[in-house]
Amino acid sequence: MKVLPQGIRHIPDFLDRQQQEALVESIRAVVAEAPLFVPAMPRTGKPMSVRMTNCGPLGWVTDKERGYRYQPQHPLTGKPWPAMPDALLEIWRTVSGAAKEPEACLVNFYADDARMGLHQDRDEKDLETPVVSISLGDNCLFRVGGTERSGGTLSFKLASGDIVVLGGEGRLAFHGVDKIYPNTSTLLKNGGRINLTLRRVTV
Repeated sequence: MKVLPQGIRHIPDFLDRQQQEALVESIRAVVAEAPLFVPAMPRTGKPMSVRMTNCGPLGWVTDKERGYRYQPQHPLTGKPWPAMPDALLEIWRTVSGAAKEPEACLVNFYADDARMGLHQDRDEKDLETPVVSISLGDNCLFRVGGTERSGGTLSFKLASGDIVVLGGEGRLAFHGVDKIYPNTSTLLKNGGRINLTLRRVTV
């Protein structure tokens, strides 16, 4: 039985199929208003393997020139991000244990060959409030470690409807997605995985 690092919680099957389908429809509406874009690594400009967008007052973006940051508007359309769906706020209030509301929801779409290298979520001014991650669609192999990149890591599968909370000592844990398992879910008609990450940005 896996023992997760302190402060990290995995909640399997938190969302049933009907809730997942409703959330996907809400995210489709977000994407219609704020189209997916390909973020680029700072300095090198190398494109990431995921496509993404955001909803909520702030959105996370990155590009070669200005690097990782939060801003109130879509980098391509210049328009404000869409409002966060009520269902996401309900999930946050149920699992986060936080008094503050989330200000950003990152919407990452993983195709079959997409990955996300080990990283910390530390672009926020508020590093105390937990990060809540919601999985929709195909399974993935999720990897998590401690607060040092050189430390050991633990890998486990995330399925559609699962939630991971990074809080307390685990708020700055290194984590990433090593692999997508194609055709493991019928939730998304064209396959792939959607990851929704709820964050508090300001203190």
